[in-house]
Amino acid sequence: MNSKQHLDHLLKEWPFEAEGLGVRLVKGDDGRDVIQVRVDLGILQLETSGRPDGIQPEGHDSLLSMLLEKEQETPDFELDDETCCDIDAEFVQFYHRRMAWLRLQRFDLAVRDAEHTLALMDFCKEHSPYEEWTFQHEQHRAFVLFHLSQASALLAIERQQPKTAISEIESGLELIAENYEELGWDEQFENDELVERLRAMRESIRTDYEVAPTLAEQLAEAVELEQYELAAKLRDRIDSEQRNHHSASE
Repeated sequence: MNSKQHLDHLLKEWPFEAEGLGVRLVKGDDGRDVIQVRVDLGILQLETSGRPDGIQPEGHDSLLSMLLEKEQETPDFELDDETCCDIDAEFVQFYHRRMAWLRLQRFDLAVRDAEHTLALMDFCKEHSPYEEWTFQHEQHRAFVLFHLSQASALLAIERQQPKTAISEIESGLELIAENYEELGWDEQFENDELVERLRAMRESIRTDYEVAPTLAEQLAEAVELEQYELAAKLRDRIDSEQRNHHSASE
């Protein structure tokens, strides 16, 4: 075997550490950036844009992009088994890259890849051939929403926008609650680890940046404490702000 065909020198130079970062951004032979992820059995190499494996299905930058074009031509089509397998592979690839971006603290790109995965989930839900296959993806939606909320909040903090960070977390919590309701997992929401971590992150940001509770949070607390007069005033303020925002956007 040609000595250039094995990875011995790379594996020795970059030993696997279970608790280590295990991710780096390096230059390819042509000067392009690629992500490398050290796993216990070797090294994964991912492209930084398009599909992580660099394949362009029918000239598109992702399978999702190709399928969305097909949807425009035939809105009511149903996915076949082969395409379902290809979709599952794209889910896995984007998961690996999303995790890599989070470890590299490239939160903007983690947001991009999380949004791709959620869009692919939405597509699968619309065109799935089997309920069981749909559930295989939907049961992981909260995990992707957690990453999206986390990355969006950290990106907002990088930009010195703590209020936006809190809003991103609150939006994520609402979407996770909706997902659990659709799956019939309502009772799981309050004690869910992902929910608890997002709430802890929200409170940490609120404390560190001295951000006051939003009107929606004040309203929720007033209702919980049965302070109905205060709750009515807060609802009026929220409605007024929403009307003003709507008028300004017209």
